Amino acid sequence: MIRSLWTAASGMAAQKLNMDVIANNLANVNTSGFKKSRADFEDLLYQNLRAPGAATASGGQIPTGIQIGMGTKPASVQKIFSQGDYVQTKNNLDLAIEGKGFFKVLSNGEEVYIRSGSFKVDSEGYVCTPDGDRLQPEFAIPADAVNFTVDSGGNMVAMDAGGNELATAQLTLYSFSNPAGLLSMGGNRFQTSLSSGDPVEGNPGVDGMGTVSQGYLEMSNVDVVEEMVNMITSQRAYEVSSKAIKAADEMLQMADNIIR
Repeated sequence: MIRSLWTAASGMAAQKLNMDVIANNLANVNTSGFKKSRADFEDLLYQNLRAPGAATASGGQIPTGIQIGMGTKPASVQKIFSQGDYVQTKNNLDLAIEGKGFFKVLSNGEEVYIRSGSFKVDSEGYVCTPDGDRLQPEFAIPADAVNFTVDSGGNMVAMDAGGNELATAQLTLYSFSNPAGLLSMGGNRFQTSLSSGDPVEGNPGVDGMGTVSQGYLEMSNVDVVEEMVNMITSQRAYEVSSKAIKAADEMLQMADNIIR
């Protein structure tokens, strides 16, 4: 009977973690470039009271055996890098990646990667994130420039009032063999890990790399309806596990009352 108490308790703990993940997804439904997470679970050890296939006294075999599960535990919380919806902003500094790839920025001396293309210009004219992390390779828009364009292939051009080019640079994107293995740092930033693999640099639109759209932002890929359904499912699973604990407790109470 004690086994069922701990088994049901593990289910409640798992659904609590699942609800934490769902809440974070919903909280970032309007965060540009945000990628939703999904909690995965796996069953715990089994108590083998009778092994399947064991020989019987009559020379036969036990077809199924008796295995009692001990509950569940979290296996992973992975990022889902599906494409988010696009919103047209008509802001020349807003860039969206259509397809795979990440922008690279320099944050506190470290190279980090982002999907959010909501860029700004700092006091020196460099294109940077809202946190001041400069886009790599660095590109400074001259003070006398009146227009800044980025084509789908990542060619960045700053022009004066007469249409003359003042500065140009090639924007590069970066892909990973396992983007789900990237470390989430907050602030829409990701860092490489042993699981993600090394970044592969490439020009937009070349060798399967995504293209760049100027004047657009990629929004969160969170589906509110899907998350609400997941929330209800998680809530009901938590509730039924609590009922299993209550039922086990009542059965223990009945057993205790026998001697009275």
